[in-house]
Amino acid sequence: MKCQRKQARLLDWAARIKLFFIMDFSSKINIVLGISALALVLNLFFGYFRGKQRKFSFKWFLYIHLPIPLVVFARLYSQLDYRYIPIFLFVSIVCQIIGARL
Repeated sequence: MKCQRKQARLLDWAARIKLFFIMDFSSKINIVLGISALALVLNLFFGYFRGKQRKFSFKWFLYIHLPIPLVVFARLYSQLDYRYIPIFLFVSIVCQIIGARL
């Protein structure tokens, strides 16, 4: 019984991952890569300046949140679905961290 639940849970995750890649990813790969590159460049730039600010200051807060509307606008302009947001969020967070360490 326990093994069956574990298998069902694994199949559920496998179905979610499969659904993620089925959602027109192959036809929109160039758009996703372009917006990811935009998020990468913006967040490296702002992460670099954020690293020089005192933590939790106004500028620190501003440098974290300023690139977000630009990436959101690019996603909305290219008519991408909301399911691509985790990709852009991951790229943004990683590049903020890398930019702060430069």
